[in-house]
Amino acid sequence: MTLAPTLITLDALVPGQSGTVIHIAPCAADAGAGVDVARRLMELGFVPGETIRMLKRLPGGDPVAVKVGDSTFALRRFEASLVSVKPE
Repeated sequence: MTLAPTLITLDALVPGQSGTVIHIAPCAADAGAGVDVARRLMELGFVPGETIRMLKRLPGGDPVAVKVGDSTFALRRFEASLVSVKPE
């Protein structure tokens, strides 16, 4: 029996936790804008297989600071919720 890896979204990582990007989903609310957000995230380095680390979550949970490679980004919570990760 094999167990499927547990996937969560980037916004569910706790500060200090790392994970591997598995998938970027377009936003369901507005298909056109969601594709643009997903494309932008991929252009910034949020690509499948990339290791990411949650650095900080501001009070209220928005925005979150994440590190991808050598770069640090602030993402809105809804943007982070589009990124599926396998936590480490």
